[in-house]
Amino acid sequence: MNLVLLSGGSGKRLWPLSNEIRSKQFIKLFQTEKGIHESMVQRMFRQIKEVDQEAHITVATSKTQASAIQNQLGEGVDICVEPCRRDTFPAIALATLYLRDVQGKGEEEVVVVCPVDPFVNRDYFESLLELDRLAAQGEAKLSLLGMKPTYPSAKYGYILPEKNAEVSAVKEFKEKPTEQVAAQYIAQGGLWNGGIFAFKIGYLCKKIEEITGLTSYKEIWDAYETLDKISFDYQVVEKEDSVQVLRFLGGWKDLGTWNTLTEAMPEHSIGNVISGCDCVNTHVVNELDVPVVCLGLKDLVVAASPEGILVTDKHQSSYMKPYVEQIHQQIRFAEKSWGSFRVVDVEENSLTIKVTLNPGHQMNYHSHERRDEVWTVIQGTGYAVLDGEIHPVKEGTVLHMPRGCKHTVVAQSELKIMEVQMGTDIDVADKIKYEM
Repeated sequence: MNLVLLSGGSGKRLWPLSNEIRSKQFIKLFQTEKGIHESMVQRMFRQIKEVDQEAHITVATSKTQASAIQNQLGEGVDICVEPCRRDTFPAIALATLYLRDVQGKGEEEVVVVCPVDPFVNRDYFESLLELDRLAAQGEAKLSLLGMKPTYPSAKYGYILPEKNAEVSAVKEFKEKPTEQVAAQYIAQGGLWNGGIFAFKIGYLCKKIEEITGLTSYKEIWDAYETLDKISFDYQVVEKEDSVQVLRFLGGWKDLGTWNTLTEAMPEHSIGNVISGCDCVNTHVVNELDVPVVCLGLKDLVVAASPEGILVTDKHQSSYMKPYVEQIHQQIRFAEKSWGSFRVVDVEENSLTIKVTLNPGHQMNYHSHERRDEVWTVIQGTGYAVLDGEIHPVKEGTVLHMPRGCKHTVVAQSELKIMEVQMGTDIDVADKIKYEM
């Protein structure tokens, strides 16, 4: 199975654990059987491989998320990076041409496309395999997976099948309705549209050419910023006459808000949390190094991270986006391909960051024009390169990099460094990269 996972999101609905770089799918909230916490993207990747070990997985994402995906899934995962965000039709078009032109997939091969962040179980991935089989048969040009609704939701679009069967031709699509209208759709056998599509590569390549006039991965990459921001549903699915839907009866949740996310969390608290026995239906997630104490709370979410602290009623958490949009500050935590960083102190003329490098990884070889830096190694071993000279580093090593000094560090074991940046104009854009 060729599976394209769409990984997007701006990171506002699960603030303060999410930010512009760290979207909800990268937050480690779900406990495995071994007691280790994993993220949505790690959970989905693991589940796919449990059902289809040979599945070829490509993650379609933006530049800002590529490093986090490599960090969590390893460098072996295929990533189709979008030059900029342009909605799901451009993203799926780019990924399909990437599979054909870069990965060498044939035009008769099937691609299954789905979001990276639903909360699902094994039966969902078994249905994706069935969807792949249906698309390969070619009885319809597009095959969709429709979710059996559990309540009349106004959050989803609806697929209305022609008949009440496991597989049916699609009669029509309906936009997000009111709850009253949604109940009418459900009575007619309507299914939630979860944004899951399957098609042959050649079919979509022809559609891409018809719509954009572009015929190759390079052409669409070069023109990506000029493409219309439009969803795959609007641009392709709802204009196609030959569409079938596979009915999915299993569990499926879109964990888009704190309220829905906590319904899937196996624990009521994660991190350094002390909760009184009088707390009811309250979830607490603490990513800070200080304790959070909760007493007498009911139906609340408490979340603490370097980005900030949230205390909200669960129902009201669905309406927090406009409040978070008022916050303008430097990102305080991010995962990179080489590890992660966390801002621990901000002053007018200095910035202190805790950097963690994974074993065998390194930073880019770079310099700064407007700031000096001091590194203090607090854990691990490796070596730094300063203006071409190699310096072994271990716990207690202190290195000074004045502005203009080319520098990098390589981790032989997990390496933790306190980095102090000093200058009157500290800016993330102040970085010149070099080849080693």
